[in-house]
Amino acid sequence: MIIRNTLAAIVAAAALLTATGCAVTRGQETVGAYVDDAAITTAVKSSFINDKAVDASAISVETLNGTVMLSGFAKSAEEQAVATQLTWKVKGVRGVKNETAVRP
Repeated sequence: MIIRNTLAAIVAAAALLTATGCAVTRGQETVGAYVDDAAITTAVKSSFINDKAVDASAISVETLNGTVMLSGFAKSAEEQAVATQLTWKVKGVRGVKNETAVRP
């Protein structure tokens, strides 16, 4: 449990450090929206790390304007469903696109 919490804290810190150093160019989202998206991504990954039903290392998380895209591999349809449910529980999520593939 301590390792999971420590890992979640490291993931959160890394995401926040990299999010604040990125420049926003014309046609992209605002800096505030980018930081919000980074926070959502971090929260989703942390929820995956804290849930034993989801393999956080096998599922990638990307967020754009509050819409979260999950990609990678799940071991079962149940794991896909749990990943989607956990994502919807994160504050600020406006949509979820689960593009994970089931691979036993």
